[in-house]
Amino acid sequence: MFALEIENLSFTYPDLTPALEDVSLQIKRKKKTAILGANGSGKTTLIYHLNGIIPAQQGRVKVLGQQVDKKNMQEVRKAVGLLFDNPDNQLFSTTVFNDIAFGPRNLKLDPDTMTRRVQEALERVGIRELAERPPYCLSLGQKKRAAIAGLLAMKPRVLAFDEPFSGLDPEVADQFREILDELVEEGATLVFSTHDVNLAYGWADEVVIMKAGRVLTAGTYDLLRDGQVLKEAALPLPLLAQLFRNSHEQPRTVEEAAALVEPGSGRLKAVDSSR
Repeated sequence: MFALEIENLSFTYPDLTPALEDVSLQIKRKKKTAILGANGSGKTTLIYHLNGIIPAQQGRVKVLGQQVDKKNMQEVRKAVGLLFDNPDNQLFSTTVFNDIAFGPRNLKLDPDTMTRRVQEALERVGIRELAERPPYCLSLGQKKRAAIAGLLAMKPRVLAFDEPFSGLDPEVADQFREILDELVEEGATLVFSTHDVNLAYGWADEVVIMKAGRVLTAGTYDLLRDGQVLKEAALPLPLLAQLFRNSHEQPRTVEEAAALVEPGSGRLKAVDSSR
């Protein structure tokens, strides 16, 4: 069974701006899937359909075999945790603890279970010492951690994130990716929107490339070596895909590339095969 199944999904905003047009997709379970596209491609609108923040006008969305509609909305939102691009849209309580506890309280968990979930989530994202701080006093990185902790306390099986690393400094972004890697290894499915082809190339398992509300193509990260498709989507080739375009080696990360070109590695010639 797929984590997400999207069939003939179309959506037009009230001002008659078309956002999605006949989108059909199947998202694999326990994978990291990047929804890629330039501004206006429809990737954020698609993400907001995954737990019913935006209801489908035409077509349908299914989560773990269950259709996203009014009848199933409570179960769908327990299964899908959605993280907004701007965490200020997600944090509203007087303290970080209360923000994270909001979801478990709505699940009507007993107080001990609720408290345990909140403490586990705080520990998981490394902000236990911020539990009694008001969210508006936090840095952007701390706010993002608080927002994801609120999702983790709900124990969703699918994580749907809109531009999860925007505005974060490299060190915090790396820490955030490590947390998400752990969650996927434990069985979660991650779907995230981004326009960062380097991030998707080096980190995602699967990619969906969008343009003007339509899916151009979908498949593994290897698609991001296809300059023709990326040009059509108004996206650049990932830097490492450009540098190693004529090589037998295809590193996906800076660390992998550095190992290839390191003097004495015996693999330096592979990078220069175009000469």
